[in-house]
Amino acid sequence: MAVRSFDKLFVDGQWLDSTGSGRIEVISPHTEQAIASVPDGTAGDMDRAVAAARQAFDQGAWPRLAPEERIATVERFADAFRRRLPEVAEVVSAENGCPITLSTHLQAAGPLAIVESFLTVAKEFPWESQRPGATHASVTVRREPVGVVAAIVPWNVPLILTLSKLVPALLAGCTVVLKPAPETPLDAFVMVEALVEAGLPAGMVNVVPGGREVGEHLVRHRDVDKVAFTGSTAAGRIIAGICGEQLKRCSLELGGKSAAIVLDDADLAVVAEGLKATSLLNSGQGCVNQSRVLASRANYDNVVEAVVGTMRSMPVGDPADPATEIGPMTTRRQQERVEGYIALGEKEGAELVLGGTGRPDGLNRGWYVRPTVFRNADNNMRISREEIFGPVITVIPFDDVDDAVRIANDSEYGLAGSVWTSDSDAGNAVARRVRTGMVGINGFMPDYAAPFGGYKASGIGREFGPEGLSAYTEIKAIYPPPTA
Repeated sequence: MAVRSFDKLFVDGQWLDSTGSGRIEVISPHTEQAIASVPDGTAGDMDRAVAAARQAFDQGAWPRLAPEERIATVERFADAFRRRLPEVAEVVSAENGCPITLSTHLQAAGPLAIVESFLTVAKEFPWESQRPGATHASVTVRREPVGVVAAIVPWNVPLILTLSKLVPALLAGCTVVLKPAPETPLDAFVMVEALVEAGLPAGMVNVVPGGREVGEHLVRHRDVDKVAFTGSTAAGRIIAGICGEQLKRCSLELGGKSAAIVLDDADLAVVAEGLKATSLLNSGQGCVNQSRVLASRANYDNVVEAVVGTMRSMPVGDPADPATEIGPMTTRRQQERVEGYIALGEKEGAELVLGGTGRPDGLNRGWYVRPTVFRNADNNMRISREEIFGPVITVIPFDDVDDAVRIANDSEYGLAGSVWTSDSDAGNAVARRVRTGMVGINGFMPDYAAPFGGYKASGIGREFGPEGLSAYTEIKAIYPPPTA
């Protein structure tokens, strides 16, 4: 299936020309050739989109509908999106280089599962409740929509991150202006076609691709009530500052440098297989990927061997090939960044046991890097502390369990983690000591019904589950008339 270009933006329920003449070319990470294009949104386009969202929220029916009516529309969207799953998988794979087999499950079926999970949550959500009061017989507590939402998403799992914001916002009664990443804008327009088919009212969702300047214009816009952002911690700090200055709500899902703690009783065959999804998912381009593997000194060589074996077993190549497990980096900039960290690791004194700089064998084009493993690293090295976002694993030794927990927690981030052991009680005990928002035992697979997010510099707020829906609501208390 050939990917499609789009000539217009989606604003106020219509396909409209941009106020500018620029185009964003979408470049294949595999061929390094342009495969499609979309309009390059301007500040004027963002102003139109925000105005449409503001009008729809302030004057439209959607925020005042009963939750059941909003749920019915989102259910129709789920049906329309389901029919587009093969196209979504191919479009995202073409845009960002995600291997097609993984894209089918992660980039297409994953977003649909998010929609379905939020629908389940919304049907049981306490939109309005009564509680006993301290100075009144009872108090009404309402959950009302936060308002106009600016949703800004990156390129690694674009529709997962889009729908984790868009769906709870719509179910809560909000309106949305979406800025997809300029590297991966096509999937957002495929999604819009499903929204149109579902009968979403005009102005509820508006899509304007663009770069950083247009994104900042959206964040600073005074008619935006909340910013929902996923991306780098550096960008998140800037957004948080703007929102703090304006006392604007924000939720931030940011970076990670998570640790997989391998206890001595762990089954290393389970560890080796599990690292594919725990540390190397999406070719290493995932905020929850656990690029630090911690192993005891007594078991260190065995764990390194298991990690290297995992890397060697994963075919690298064309993302359109169903056998491929590691594809290219999404951008040339990311390829250069990852290779820079690999060179830095060697300079810092870590021992390179697999990979290194340069293209993988047999690949003379595309933004590929060699899957890389470092040993004899310590947690003070930059390769152990900074988010690399590629297929690079650093294996760090620990003395005992207390030391492993100390190393895992010695990070500015606190997003994810895992504990590998044959003793589930011991695994749970260690998991409770790790200062991260999510921890898996003998694996790591986020659950769309559970809160997703992190501690410290990994962000503010949570997505998914009731917590993710609550993030798009304001809480109002209504007091009854005083009694005589």
